Amino acid sequence: MGGYDDRGQPEIGTLEADGKNLAVSLRVVFDGIEHVGRLWFAEAEWDDDGIPDRGAFPGRTVEEVVTLARRLTPQELLQRYRRAQAEKRRFHELRRITDEILAKIRYLNQVGISMRTGMLDVEGAAQELELTERQLHELVDRLRPVAGVGE
Repeated sequence: MGGYDDRGQPEIGTLEADGKNLAVSLRVVFDGIEHVGRLWFAEAEWDDDGIPDRGAFPGRTVEEVVTLARRLTPQELLQRYRRAQAEKRRFHELRRITDEILAKIRYLNQVGISMRTGMLDVEGAAQELELTERQLHELVDRLRPVAGVGE
């Protein structure tokens, strides 16, 4: 229900930059309040997810976020790619897991707040809190193997 959306990354389009053909996709996370999407740029030959843009697309639904991202012109995609290149991280998998952990923590907190304010029933919220806690433990277990592993 919350956190990283693992239903796949919607393709936004393709981009030609610096003699490379790049696939542009969107990773969407639900933070407990809204869906937030970030663009990812990857060459077809790359084995990893590519590099993310730090700019965000917030929306009430995944579809709304995807629609916002697809409205970008080729020039705007190129500008976002250049920004992503300038701020490129070396430890992609570690960062991805860290982002997932932060999203899960935000979601955990939101569920707790909603339960305490009576917006969610205690039993349902307790199950959601337990599931989210289990997911956090699984994410933490994935940190050690990727720590220090760069691109």
